This record gives sequence, C-alpha cells and structure tokens, in this order.
Amino acid sequence: MARIVVAVDGPAGSGKSSVSKAAARRLGYNYLDTGAAYRGLAWWVLERGIAPSDSSAVIERLPDWDYRIGIEPDEYYVAVGDTDITEAIREPRVSAVVSTVARVPEIRAHVNELFRSIMKAAPKEGIIVEGRDITTVVAPDAQARILLTASEEVRMARRSAEMTTEKSSDVADQLRKRDAADSRVVDFMTAADGVVTVDSTDLNFDRTVDAVLDVIAQKIARTAHA
Repeated sequence: MARIVVAVDGPAGSGKSSVSKAAARRLGYNYLDTGAAYRGLAWWVLERGIAPSDSSAVIERLPDWDYRIGIEPDEYYVAVGDTDITEAIREPRVSAVVSTVARVPEIRAHVNELFRSIMKAAPKEGIIVEGRDITTVVAPDAQARILLTASEEVRMARRSAEMTTEKSSDVADQLRKRDAADSRVVDFMTAADGVVTVDSTDLNFDRTVDAVLDVIAQKIARTAHA
C-alpha cells in the first residue's frame, strides 16, 4: 500500500500526465492517470452502442466495465477486459464524448472509488495521482497537492505539438470546449486551500518537473516533522 500520495490537478494541456509520470519515475513511485478511466469508459460506451448522453444506461452498465490500467511509469497501459485501448482512448470520437460521460455525478462517484482502490493497492512507497478534482475530491488528504497550470496559449501550443495529425485550430477548439465542459463539473483553475500552484507558462518540461518535485519534497518534509 502506498504510504505517500501526491495529487496533481489542472486543466487540459497543462502537462499533468507527462510531468506526473516523469516525477513518479524520478521518485520511484507509482503513477495513476485518472483521466484515462473516463476516456476508457467513453470508449467502452461507444463500442457497446450506448448513447453517451444516456446517463441512466451508462450507470446501469457500470458493473460490466472491466477497467484496468498500468501504474508503473514505464509500463503504462489502459485496457478493458483483454482489449488494450491505450491508443484508442485518444481517438477524436472518444475525446468528443468523454466530458458528457465524466460530468455525471453518479459516474464520477463510481470512478472515484475505483481510483481510491488503485491507490490503496499501489505496491511502491508513493503514488502520483493526476487528473481533475484529484486534489479536492479523490485525495484531499494527500501529503502533497499541486495545481499544475499554464496560460491558455501555451496549453494550446503544447496540445497541438502532441496531436500532429490535427489542425492547430481544431486542437484549440477542442481544448476550449473541454475547458468549458469540465468547468461545469469542477473548478480546475483555482487552487483550493492547501494546494500549491505550479504555473508552467514560462517553464520548459524539465524545469516544470523540478518545480513539482520541489513541492513534493517540501510537503513530505513538513509532514514528517508534523
């Protein structure tokens, strides 16, 4: 069971996943990408012909959703049953409906319990958990809680660099829509009490990872002396 939990929140394109994974690798921690679960559920819903907007139907079928994820930073995968969907969950059709599925309170409650069970079973000393409302709902008692953010322009540029097969204007439109949809569910741009903001607007990747590691070290040191 993980003794140390690090919670990382923030908007799309802020670098939550890549920075958290790199930090976990440096610390020898496990790593949990929570956003992949909602994408995995959206993929599963589409594959079974369930309308993503039919929340009652999705909730009814949740017990059949056999979701698995790798929490080793260098052995990351996402699967439903025996099907590897690591790449499939990034398809535009999934991205288009993930917020529709994720904003349903009953679905979020179910998935949050899944996250907590994964955190409890993590074999390494620590685990870095990243995603929306992780710092406030999923792991409010985490030893270190971080809001990783950046300006909208920088986030759009980073997301465009990742999605080279799509036009930058389309990527920017998707990011704005994602922010708008998610803002109806959680406040992901304002740090809650006790959450440290790391603004990576003017930081490159390595400096952002260093900044996150500094916060973790400071928080763990304070916890140890408390």
